[in-house]
Amino acid sequence: NTAVMDLEFWLDEVEAQLQADDIGRDLTTTQFHLKKHQILEADIAAHDERVKDLNEQSEGVIQLGQVDPQEILDKKDSITSRYETVKTKVDQRKEKLEDSLVLYTFLRDIDDEEAWIKEKKLLVSSTDYGKDMSSVQNLTKKHKRLEGEVQVHEPNIEQLNADGDRLMNETKLGTNEIADRLLKLDENWTELKQMTDDRSKKLEESQIFQDFLSKIDEEEAWINEKQGVVQSHDYGDNLATVQGLIKKHRVFEMDLAVHHERVEHIKDLGNRLINEHNIHSDLIRNRISDLETKLANLESSAKVRKQRLQDNSAFLHFTWKADVVESWINDKNAFVKSEDLGKDLSGVQTLLTKQDAFDAGLVAFENDGIAGITSLKDQLIASEHAQSDAILERHDTLIVRWEKLKSASGTRRERLEQQQEKFRQLEDLFLLFAKKASAFNSWFENAEEDLTDPVRCNSVEEIRALREAHQQFVDSLSSAQADLNQLSTIDKKIKSYHVRGNPYTWFTIEALFETWRNLHKIIKERDTELAREQVRQEENDKLRRQFAQHANTFHQWIMETRVAIMDESGTLESQLEFLKRKAPEVRMMKSQLKKIDDLALSLEEHLVLDNRYTEHSVVSLAQQWHQLDQLTMRMQHNLEQQLQAISTSGVSESARREFDIMFRHFDKDFSGKLNHNEFRSCLLALGTEVATVDEGEEDYEFEAILDIVDQNRTGEVTYQNYLQYMISRETENAQSKEEILQAFRALASEGKPYITRAEMYQNLTKDQAEYCVINMRPYKDPRGVEVTDGLDYQEFTQRIFEN
Repeated sequence: NTAVMDLEFWLDEVEAQLQADDIGRDLTTTQFHLKKHQILEADIAAHDERVKDLNEQSEGVIQLGQVDPQEILDKKDSITSRYETVKTKVDQRKEKLEDSLVLYTFLRDIDDEEAWIKEKKLLVSSTDYGKDMSSVQNLTKKHKRLEGEVQVHEPNIEQLNADGDRLMNETKLGTNEIADRLLKLDENWTELKQMTDDRSKKLEESQIFQDFLSKIDEEEAWINEKQGVVQSHDYGDNLATVQGLIKKHRVFEMDLAVHHERVEHIKDLGNRLINEHNIHSDLIRNRISDLETKLANLESSAKVRKQRLQDNSAFLHFTWKADVVESWINDKNAFVKSEDLGKDLSGVQTLLTKQDAFDAGLVAFENDGIAGITSLKDQLIASEHAQSDAILERHDTLIVRWEKLKSASGTRRERLEQQQEKFRQLEDLFLLFAKKASAFNSWFENAEEDLTDPVRCNSVEEIRALREAHQQFVDSLSSAQADLNQLSTIDKKIKSYHVRGNPYTWFTIEALFETWRNLHKIIKERDTELAREQVRQEENDKLRRQFAQHANTFHQWIMETRVAIMDESGTLESQLEFLKRKAPEVRMMKSQLKKIDDLALSLEEHLVLDNRYTEHSVVSLAQQWHQLDQLTMRMQHNLEQQLQAISTSGVSESARREFDIMFRHFDKDFSGKLNHNEFRSCLLALGTEVATVDEGEEDYEFEAILDIVDQNRTGEVTYQNYLQYMISRETENAQSKEEILQAFRALASEGKPYITRAEMYQNLTKDQAEYCVINMRPYKDPRGVEVTDGLDYQEFTQRIFEN
């Protein structure tokens, strides 16, 4: 019962709350009621479980049967019905409250926009359009920002109209109020935009007006500044100053013309503003009138100043020209009053040249300076210048001084011409003395150079020729003595004029006599030196003859010995015996070469570098002796090898002699070698067929032969390689095993049963030697021990013929 009573009491309270119709008078009260309703909804939701529990308890009580079941069911149904009714009313009230909230939120947004519009109307309704350009520009900037804000709010107004239409369509709550508020909002918005446009236009006019005022102020400031300049009484106290002032005035006139055009432009601009009914039209009209008046006054003052400057310039120009003429006359007076008439002919002629130039300058100045100042004077007098009396007085004074200057110039010319004639006579004597003195001194310098030139002779004939030339010079001194006497006579005439020195030469007669005395001393010294040199050359010639005798004899012995060696014929054994006898003789002759070297050293000590008695030097003789010694040893070695080769090759003595004769025939320089062309000629002479090819073509047959005799392509074929090649051609048809064994035995020293690598490379071609070295096996003695560097040619030959 307690639970039922509590629940019914709670339902009574909730039903009492739901019976209230107040859903709010504004946004605040509506929000308050909505919050209370949310609390109520939470409370109802919290009692939902209690209602369910009550229903379940009622079922339990009925089953107990202690109370009237119908009464319990009626109570349960009543509470359940009331609870469901409460929940329905709660939902309905919530919907009304939410509609009320939307309405009052919309009305609040309209209130905000109307408040903003009201605030902006106060700004755009202001009559302050600025008092100067800066304030106008600031107001314009602020107005631009305001226009931006208006544009930004345009979407807000449109959104409010859309929201209002939607509310009126979706709900009937406050429909009339919404329509009235929207109508009023649109009217205020339209009015604000119109006021904004009007203020924008007026601010633009104000800015144009301020720009106009700034231009007028700028021109009036310039006019006021220049008015003070043109009213100045400073017209210049000298020509430079007045010319500067005139130049400045011309610049000012050009500026004035430019500013006149600017004033006309400003007038046009002002009239256009007046015609456009600018808010400052009256003020514009007054400012234009004042500007025209000030400009007219400035132009009038400028004309007056220009005339006064021109008058002052003309007078100062005359004064300046008069000063120039007077200064020129003062400068020239110093020249005509000079007492300098020249110290010699050159000086007088220079002064006369200057006088000519001076007189020409007088004529030119009279036609220019004097005529110019007179013409300017006449112009100023004719124009009735205020300073006419001073101008006439100054001009007369200048003419008097001019006439005095011309008279003084004529007097000075007469004095200079008299002085010129006096110096011409002396000048001729100066020139004659200078010419002869220079010729005499040149002759002396040449003679001194010849006499003091070191005596350099290389033979007795040369020193004899020098002594003969010296004697001829001594015999010619009488002519020079006559020239010196003539110079002395001229010097006496010059000194009669009592002058200090000759301007054309630094030679004096005293110096020339001293030179003459020095010349005789040099001649004596030259005689002594030439005699000494003749003795030296005779001694050197004796040394040359001694060296030539020994050198020629030694060279003759070398040539005779070489011919004897090369022409020796007979058997190889006899030739070898001959060479063995000659070799000691060649070496013994080296002592004779030492004597020749001693004589050459003696010649060098005496500085004798040439010898007409012989063409041989120590170096050439030593080279020839060395070549002869080498030839002897080389030929002896070659003969020994030939004898060994013949003994093993089976080549006949006549064939060997033919090979040797041909090699010697083509070995023109006795070097023991043939170049390739000489080698080809030698082969042809021996009957070997060598193909003839055109120039530039490759001779493969001859190149193959060179691969044997000149493997390294040194460009030369030695006698040993030549002889081996010719012998190999003679024996190349030997094919039997015994013949090959005999050939290897001949190559092996002392007939050994083995051969060394060195012996094969020395006697065979490179390819043949390399083939044998690769294919021959090491030689073992009867005890089975390998011989160092020994190769078994017997086994090698046996193996080849078996294969």
